Amino acid sequence: MNIQLGRSRTVRRAYGIDEIALVPGGRTVDPEVTDSRWSLGGIEREIPIIASAMDGVVDVAMAVELSRLGALGVLNIEGLQTRYADPNPALDRIAAVGKEAFVPLMQDLYSQPVQEELIRQRIQEIKAQGGIAAVSATPVAALRFGKAVAEAGADLFFVQATVVSTEHIGPEGRETLDLGRLCRELGVPVILGNCVTYEVALQLMEAGAAAVMVGIGPGAACTSRGVLGVGIPQATAVADCAAARDEYAQRSGRYVPVVADGGIVTGGDICKCLACGADAVMIGSPIARAKEAPGRGFHWGMATPSPVLPRGTRIKVGTTGSLEQILRGPAGLDDGTQNLLGCIRTSMGTLGARTIKEMQQVEVVVAPSLLTEGKVYQKAQQLGMGK
Repeated sequence: MNIQLGRSRTVRRAYGIDEIALVPGGRTVDPEVTDSRWSLGGIEREIPIIASAMDGVVDVAMAVELSRLGALGVLNIEGLQTRYADPNPALDRIAAVGKEAFVPLMQDLYSQPVQEELIRQRIQEIKAQGGIAAVSATPVAALRFGKAVAEAGADLFFVQATVVSTEHIGPEGRETLDLGRLCRELGVPVILGNCVTYEVALQLMEAGAAAVMVGIGPGAACTSRGVLGVGIPQATAVADCAAARDEYAQRSGRYVPVVADGGIVTGGDICKCLACGADAVMIGSPIARAKEAPGRGFHWGMATPSPVLPRGTRIKVGTTGSLEQILRGPAGLDDGTQNLLGCIRTSMGTLGARTIKEMQQVEVVVAPSLLTEGKVYQKAQQLGMGK
């Protein structure tokens, strides 16, 4: 639906996760017989959840534990884990610093250069403990460290930036990353993102992406939308990129998963993303709340320590339970932030969806009052959905 913004501009209405609801049909399914499995780069996972490549979320131990529990964690190869042989003192300082001083502190801590030897070491440490070695880099770092990542035996390589495209215009004389060539020649499945439109998602798939990440600016610690004014609400972005996936699959015979990245806090949020067409989600703050998380109860984005234009902040998420509680339960909280697999499978059963593919076909309605209707007491008492 187009809306007249002014005499010279017509715009399209876009919707966020909080503005939609999922509608049960004429069938229900016992949650025990639902199948939440999905596949990425030939690796099958029971839980359609990826832990974000952020220093407060994933380190070696977390990547191993996420793999054990049936999910997936991505290590940021431009983070503290590859700048310091022992990142713990730096993590302690980030957790202890005040609100006014954390950006300068992070800019200082992240000025330490990335060490290629540590990239190789972290990948080998994850694999030695039986974990899936998934790592992430910006396009510039992928150009520099891609070979080392492949040689170290990484299982998956995420190339992520606030916005990524197949057509990048850079300064004259400076080499830029050829995404298509990287996908063809690296020898490791390459996941590309982030994007929010049908056209760009299709271009990334045609370049050879093993999966496409969707989302610009909705993350809990991200301020890109405020700093840059850029982004599309997640429900619309995911639906548009899922349409590109289906078009590409029909034309090429190759299915490229779509991963919703950002703005996802509860099990309900995950289920809505799946219903909009996502195959899985990437989440940060819900995993940062695990007692095993390296952030000490804090969470911050990859662009937070930028030396020239920080586009993120440090938020306190607290510590609410073990990673197993958060992913598989049993839940000790009533707000949908624990037993995320249980949330997914129960929602699938309620909606009559036996698989993720069937979940992608359930009815979705615009429902801006979904999270507030009838919740006066919860809001007033800061309970459940009113927190």
